[in-house]
Amino acid sequence: MPQTNTEKLWDEVLNEIELLVSKANFVTWFQKTSIKESRNGIVFINVPNSFTKEWLKNKYEKSIIKILREIDPSIRAIDYVICSQHSTDYGKNSRQKTIKEERVVPQMELKDFYSSKDSLNPRYVFDNFVVGSFNELAHAAAMAVAKSPGIIYNPLFIYGGVGLGKTHLLQATGNKIREDFPNLKTKYTTTEKFTNELVSSIQNNTTFEFKENYKKYDLLIIDDVQFISRKNKSQEELFHVFNTLYENGKQIIFSSDRSPKSIPDIEERLRSRFEGGMMADITEPEFEARIAILKTKTKEKNINIADESMEYIASVLKTNIRELEGALNMLSAQTKLLGKNLTIQETKDLFNKNILYSKKKITFGKIIKTVADFYEIDEQYLFEKSRKKEFVLPRQIAMFLLREDFNGSYPFIGQKFGGRDHTTVIHAYEKISNGLKKDQRLKNDIQKIRDFLYV
Repeated sequence: MPQTNTEKLWDEVLNEIELLVSKANFVTWFQKTSIKESRNGIVFINVPNSFTKEWLKNKYEKSIIKILREIDPSIRAIDYVICSQHSTDYGKNSRQKTIKEERVVPQMELKDFYSSKDSLNPRYVFDNFVVGSFNELAHAAAMAVAKSPGIIYNPLFIYGGVGLGKTHLLQATGNKIREDFPNLKTKYTTTEKFTNELVSSIQNNTTFEFKENYKKYDLLIIDDVQFISRKNKSQEELFHVFNTLYENGKQIIFSSDRSPKSIPDIEERLRSRFEGGMMADITEPEFEARIAILKTKTKEKNINIADESMEYIASVLKTNIRELEGALNMLSAQTKLLGKNLTIQETKDLFNKNILYSKKKITFGKIIKTVADFYEIDEQYLFEKSRKKEFVLPRQIAMFLLREDFNGSYPFIGQKFGGRDHTTVIHAYEKISNGLKKDQRLKNDIQKIRDFLYV
């Protein structure tokens, strides 16, 4: 069928929006939208729920209006229409309206709820989760899921580097759901525990009980799902558990240190399940967020740290919230030991001795091994002259890290890589440096490598 004028108008808007936002944000916020009608200079936009409405209004409305006015100067405003039965198909030319069946979360009997077995840590709540631009999307999605489990975003897939608060956010979501929906049966676990339970069930010939146990939950949270890579039996069982829960309107939440596309050696059918709901990433916290995190932690721990010391910590530790908390614990212990608050110089001396110095203990071999392990290739391929894409990027990243983190000279690095000229190393370093400015995936990968490197 030919497109209507409103469909063509919205197509043009989406084409422009897609150039302005990330693919994940485009899929999340614009995939299920369309124009309902346009009258008297006002464009009415169909949205699937109130959460999408608020997000578009607060984050993208100015951009949408600007694009609409460039196409049709008579347009002066937009409004939103919540249409829960409306979904859009972004095919080549048409957007077909389909009826989306509302899934009602089944209520369990209270006697079936065992809070002692859900493995949730009561310390992890939304109230002590610091929100910044680095985790705003993930936090908003988790809050939406907590309000309407099994309906809004299912599954919810949160990914980001080590120590950025994924576990806190997952457990905060679980605790909020447990508080507001006490009849729902909740389970938090890690991929490692899931696999260990499966292995034990196989050994004890109780796989049927294992499957049935996981299929009875209303909320299943699985942390560190990247570790399911190469575990074929675990993938198969998780796939079947996922299907059963999803088809029955149960909420599923995953976390990973990388996006589903970046998890190697998993079945495509499982990868598609991970990508089938809402994906939200958590990046490195900005300076202001690091300060806010430190102040929140000092309040929680009832310790007194000078503002200038916190600013120094936040300027030194830039990538890992867990490291920030560890630094606070170190300062707190030293403060109690000395019986006084540390001066800024004493704080710097303590860091130089215990944290910054230890970070310098990196070897050439450790960098090579970490990069090779991350990309799951043999170390020898980093040194060969192969121009295959799967080897070139890891090789360039290894050269970059040897220059940045190991402080190796260009000639030294070139010599280590089969006697390459130093200009080759310079080229690799500059390519990665420039890529970090515009390629978020590259930035995330290098941060994860560094997380493993400095463990």
